[in-house]
Amino acid sequence: MRTMMKTLAAAALCTVLLSACGGDDEAAKEEAAAEAKAFEASQQAWRKQRRERLTAADGWTSLIGLHWIDAGSHYIGSDPDNGLRIAKGPAHLGMLSLDKDHALRFVPETGVAVTVDGKPVTGGIALKTDADEGGPTALVFDEGKGIATAIERGDRYALRVKHADADSRVHFSGLTYWPGGRDWIVTGRFVPHPPGRTIPIVNIIGMTEEMRNPGAIEFTHGEKTYRIEALEEEPGADQLFLIYADRTSGHGSYPAGRYLYVDLPDAQGKVTIDFNRGYNPPCAFTAFATCPLPPPENRLDLPIEAGEKAYAKPHPAAT
Repeated sequence: MRTMMKTLAAAALCTVLLSACGGDDEAAKEEAAAEAKAFEASQQAWRKQRRERLTAADGWTSLIGLHWIDAGSHYIGSDPDNGLRIAKGPAHLGMLSLDKDHALRFVPETGVAVTVDGKPVTGGIALKTDADEGGPTALVFDEGKGIATAIERGDRYALRVKHADADSRVHFSGLTYWPGGRDWIVTGRFVPHPPGRTIPIVNIIGMTEEMRNPGAIEFTHGEKTYRIEALEEEPGADQLFLIYADRTSGHGSYPAGRYLYVDLPDAQGKVTIDFNRGYNPPCAFTAFATCPLPPPENRLDLPIEAGEKAYAKPHPAAT
């Protein structure tokens, strides 16, 4: 009898222990499922926002032209008789001039509606470029569908033109992504450089620009350590800009590399890099961008199967 009672007690204890272990397993599964759901929701929200920005009426897919400006005066418009012929918009938009002091000036064509900051342009105005404080002057035309701005690259100037009816926007074919996952969210260590350091960055049209290079980020993936140089687009920016290529570049990812923003390092110098949010530069979608390319230091011997894949442009018949 006593032996039987001991056996029953032991069995009961085992049942309780197994039940408790099972409960722990179930709780762990639920927690893991909740984390996976939260991660997926976060990624989908970011992807939705990314697509909306890219395909906005003034987004990168709306680019229809990049016109380099020589010294002197040039007529602008969609008619073939213009010195700067734009793909869409009024036959004659106005005149753009660049003087010997590198000052840009625009005079609208009589009877053509052009606005700046919502106000009609009725006479000649000076144009700021993207290198000026406050950003470039935006010439809005064609009932708000078109936007022309001046950009400065090295010692050259160009007129960048966007239009809501751009073929690259109207026939946008969508974004695709690598599987990625939480394994591609890594914590890196920020290694600061001496103040004022810059690094030469070549853009896709062959120009070289010195960009602020406050430090590098070292991170580990698959038990191997990698290093990527970080850029600062503006003094005092609240994020670091990463331009990188990897083993998937040209093999599923855009050949010229991808971009990624990360928050500034914390007090301990830690930086979180979410490679799931690596994205294609504008030149993946349009021939009219001047994208900076990865420096040699940022060509990683690592297949980063996370983030955007190469953009599949629509078949010519679709446009």
